[in-house]
Amino acid sequence: MTLTATAHDPDAERLRRFGEEIDQIRKRIEARVGVDDVARIKKLERFSRSMEALGRVLLHVSIEPFSFSAGVLALWIHKQLQATEIGHTALHGAYDGLDGAGKFDGKTFRWDLPIDEAAWRIGHNVKHHQYTNVAGKDPDIHFGNVRLTDKTPYKKHHRWQLPMTLFVIWPNFGWMMNAHFTGLIDVYFGNGRPEQFDFIEERSRAEIIKAHKQAFRKYVPYYLKNYLLFPLLAGPGFLKVLFGNWLAETMRDVYSAATIYCGHVGEDVKSFPEGARAHGRGAWYAMQIEATHNFEVSRPLSILCGGLDHQIEHHIFPRLAPERLREVAPEVREACERHGVAYRTASWARTLKGALSRVAKLAEVA
Repeated sequence: MTLTATAHDPDAERLRRFGEEIDQIRKRIEARVGVDDVARIKKLERFSRSMEALGRVLLHVSIEPFSFSAGVLALWIHKQLQATEIGHTALHGAYDGLDGAGKFDGKTFRWDLPIDEAAWRIGHNVKHHQYTNVAGKDPDIHFGNVRLTDKTPYKKHHRWQLPMTLFVIWPNFGWMMNAHFTGLIDVYFGNGRPEQFDFIEERSRAEIIKAHKQAFRKYVPYYLKNYLLFPLLAGPGFLKVLFGNWLAETMRDVYSAATIYCGHVGEDVKSFPEGARAHGRGAWYAMQIEATHNFEVSRPLSILCGGLDHQIEHHIFPRLAPERLREVAPEVREACERHGVAYRTASWARTLKGALSRVAKLAEVA
């Protein structure tokens, strides 16, 4: 299949019809977006904050493993919701322009994560979503010293990328994502490709200072709050609360990383060479879908994933809230089947195994 179909390509008409059908699905689902979506995100925010309060209280007063573990779990739920179902969605602009959206407007939203919002919007919304898995355009085809597609040239340090992924990047995913999007990784390591950098223009003094300022304006207040302020408030329970906060933070990072890697990494997930581009909306939709992978989980787990188990739908409708992605998924799948566009989905376990297998294989292939 030629995703970058031209007017003379035999696939052009099929992709044109596919694009029209996806556009019709978009119009129908967007017409239903409104007050119910705002009410849902506000309700979810209240639940998240109640879990934060419960978690922090339990961590402070716990004297045995059960209440301590319950505190860690409650705090993790809060952190996970803030990262995915609430934060990721708001920063995509899902509630922009809706009556009563208030703090959930994507241009002003602040999430409870150590990731700079402005840097994230550029790196994720603009670069990744427009040019998914396109070499030289999508900064997420590599992550630190890890190559996630064969479009990032192989180097000797890649032989260690599977343990690097599992034991360094995933447990520190929030910290690493901020370093990625603000350009700190560019400053210290480059991106491993000929263009060298994803987020800085050059390693000039001005660019280096800008990257550090943008990164640390989130790092400093976030980690001081979680790893100093709340532990200090516990007095003699300082180390216990510090450990509980670290556990909840690490759980969120590992869960989020496992979610995100499953969306775009795998043997059956397409990546594209430099200069690849779609000719027409249908071809662009097809590129997005074939560079993406869904996975199947229960509804509670889907909420904790922020709807990114429906990564396909998220990539063709990035401004839809997760509940709308779940609603529209059957229609999208049927449209793909009718028009010969590969719609990939499997269990989370199988998808995760495939993603990690791909990381391992890319560690061996020069």
